[in-house]
Amino acid sequence: LVNSKMLFVFAFQTGHTTGPSLNNDKLYKFAYSAEVYVDRVKASLQKSAGYRFSSGVDVNLLWRNPDNDDDQLVKITMKDVQVENVNERPADKNIFKGKSTEKIIGKEYLEALQRPIMVELVRGKIKTFYSYQNEPGFTQNIKRGLASLFQLQLHSGSSREVDISGKCDTTYHVRQDQVTKIKDLDSCEIEKKRFTSHSRILDVSTKATSATVYVLEDSFIKSIKAEENFVYALNYRRKTGAKIVSKQRLELKSVQAGTGLIAAKQVAGVIKTLDPNYVAIPLEAEPVKSECKKCPSLSEHWKSIREQMHPDKLSKPDAAKSFLSFIQNIRKATKEEILKIIKSENKELLPQVVDAVTSAQTPESLEAVLEFLDFKDASTFVLQERFLYACGFASHPSETLLKSLTEKFKGDVASQEIRETLVIVMGALIRKLCDRDGCKLPAVLEAKRLILNRLEKANKDDNVQMYLLALKNALLPEAIPVLLKYAESGEGPISSLAATALQRYDPSFLTKEVKETMNRIYHQTRKIHEKTVRTTAAAIILNSNPSYMEVKNILLSIGELPMEMNKYMLSMIQDILRFEMPSSKTVRQVLKDMRAHNYDRFSKTGSSSAYTGYITRGPDVSSTYSLDILYSGSGILRRSNMNIRVFDRSTDLHAIQVVLEAQGLESIIAATPDEGEENLDSFAGMSAILFGFQLRPVTFFQGYGDLMSKMLSATGDPMNVVKGLVLLTDFLQEIQLQSGPTASAEFMGGLAIDISGGMEFSLWYRESKTNVKNRVAMFVAGNTEVDSFFVKTGMETTLETETALDFISTVQFSQYPFLVCMQMDRVDSPFRTHTTKYESLPSGRRYTARRGKAATLAGNEYPLHQENSNMCKKVFGAKSDSAGSWF
Repeated sequence: LVNSKMLFVFAFQTGHTTGPSLNNDKLYKFAYSAEVYVDRVKASLQKSAGYRFSSGVDVNLLWRNPDNDDDQLVKITMKDVQVENVNERPADKNIFKGKSTEKIIGKEYLEALQRPIMVELVRGKIKTFYSYQNEPGFTQNIKRGLASLFQLQLHSGSSREVDISGKCDTTYHVRQDQVTKIKDLDSCEIEKKRFTSHSRILDVSTKATSATVYVLEDSFIKSIKAEENFVYALNYRRKTGAKIVSKQRLELKSVQAGTGLIAAKQVAGVIKTLDPNYVAIPLEAEPVKSECKKCPSLSEHWKSIREQMHPDKLSKPDAAKSFLSFIQNIRKATKEEILKIIKSENKELLPQVVDAVTSAQTPESLEAVLEFLDFKDASTFVLQERFLYACGFASHPSETLLKSLTEKFKGDVASQEIRETLVIVMGALIRKLCDRDGCKLPAVLEAKRLILNRLEKANKDDNVQMYLLALKNALLPEAIPVLLKYAESGEGPISSLAATALQRYDPSFLTKEVKETMNRIYHQTRKIHEKTVRTTAAAIILNSNPSYMEVKNILLSIGELPMEMNKYMLSMIQDILRFEMPSSKTVRQVLKDMRAHNYDRFSKTGSSSAYTGYITRGPDVSSTYSLDILYSGSGILRRSNMNIRVFDRSTDLHAIQVVLEAQGLESIIAATPDEGEENLDSFAGMSAILFGFQLRPVTFFQGYGDLMSKMLSATGDPMNVVKGLVLLTDFLQEIQLQSGPTASAEFMGGLAIDISGGMEFSLWYRESKTNVKNRVAMFVAGNTEVDSFFVKTGMETTLETETALDFISTVQFSQYPFLVCMQMDRVDSPFRTHTTKYESLPSGRRYTARRGKAATLAGNEYPLHQENSNMCKKVFGAKSDSAGSWF
């Protein structure tokens, strides 16, 4: 024993045997087991779903290179295969109870598993893996997983190493008779399906680790323990997640007399002598997927869920749940199967089918929906719009999608509104592809050129607006000079749109030139600008690391502005201080100067306001709401802006923005317009951003004649801004476990949404009201599964919630100063979570363990500033049962 240890140390030092060395004429008998566990992230493995695969393993040396002791051909044979629960279960919950291994695995598969494999080890690494060529992929992968364990080196260091997981960065740490192998799973090159959501906040965090510990004796393996861990957690709710743990163990039980070596110069000669059916095959796992034998067809599945997708149910969690399951099935379907459903459905349900087909984002689903939709036919406007919006919300858009939309835009489009939506969506896709390092893709370059070139040649205001909206979504750094030009030189809505587009850029893109232009607009050094553009310019300055003098000049301007703008700017400054925004430190420094901070300046009256508050503050993400409202001097709404943002420590998401704008309404009440707004045409409309995607704005009325006709023919219904189903979270990762099986983690989050809004205007009672209604329901489903050909085990987790958020602004202008009351209300929000762990056999025998939790988040009225609360008491104290009219 002493001599053998000395020999091992000597071999270690001289490099004579740099890998495990087998003795001639010996048979090494091992016990092997592979276990998989699936559960919640922090759960104990003792209660997990899973299974254990075990066998005896015989290992013997067949051939050693006469010129190189480090070149060995080793035969590895599995025997006495067993499959059982990984944790003890009562007999009635044990799916393997009373079933033989042959019954569970199948005779053909069991024979294949127990057929030997041969590996050529050169300096401890597998040079060639030999097996029967026509064996099932599942059994080959299990044998690959076992063979990969025999690959190790006996000196510390790192290298790129090929095994069942692919080509991976591997690091060895050697200490006496123990070797630890760490494999960087993120570095592995292997063909596996994977996609993630566009927004980090809506995505899933992953962590994967792999470690193998070898204990050696007499220069060969005494035991091996390997463990892989895969952890998944929703970024916006880390409690919703899953883990997969895979363990392998190989333990030497005895060494017996074996057969002698085969004499040959080359490995090929040995293999041919043994069995000509053996061929060299790759050590990397081959892709395998067990087929679902009892799964319904796409048509059958659609029939079972279609009632949940009715327009009346679109703000319910069941609609979002059905939407997600439908997408999953569409992703497995052919173009013909998809077209069959699209062509046979009625007009009420067809828009929801289009939502799902487009959200599936497979080549087949895109081909099907493009074949069905005819952009030359204006009668299918609703379907075309739903298709385009679903493209705008795409979680992982392809270059092909952008190319297809660019071709449609260049072609014949019957509806001008669809033409506008097309280019707006192209802008959103450009940004998403650029965010994934796709800015140099041919389709992206072509779409960018088209938008910028067409904008340069555009002369009609409508055309200019649609290209600016596209740039507002694209957020191209090269578009900033163009936006600056339109912000400063453009008229009315054009100038305002360009300024709000600049407002969406990260402050790091806002150069000195941008800041100088915004200061010129705000202080009107070159021309008179509307209040909406000036206040946007001020917001850009104050949100992008302003200098002391920039803040001071803004503060000194308060008091010299139109009355309502004075009040609005004052509210904005107070909101920055109260909410501790990034520029609050500079604002406080400026306020030490009494010329900027005095009673005259800070006592300006008016009804305009700006306020920011928290909706939630959590350990994972927090969300804020902001409401700002700007009136004209006559008391009529100029702009109201509601924003909801979600953020974590490193990023944020603009979840919702709804902007109501009105202008040129002073003539209705014989009031005097503010400076620079004397010649504005009557207009009211709404614009929305949803999950970072700017939608096509909606017009309530345009021009005095249109205004009067809408007032006379008002139906009393609010105008819809967006209604449909949106795929928010879309994460899939296929995993190759080192032990052989394939695993997958899939998380999908769907939103059923209905946003509408309108303005109610009563000349008789001299009162106006704006109302933005947000109805949303969310359903998130996660399925983490390990798929072996003989057993599936996994965990399904779901969460669902629904809520309604209303923003109401009431103005009474029968007296001066007029009364303004803003309300932001949320109804009770039920919240439910469910977890189901399962183990199942192809025969249908199944074990499940379920748990669920339900809670209600109480509704509330979100606080705004005290001044607003006082005003609301007056409004509703003096309010009579007035009847207004919507338009």
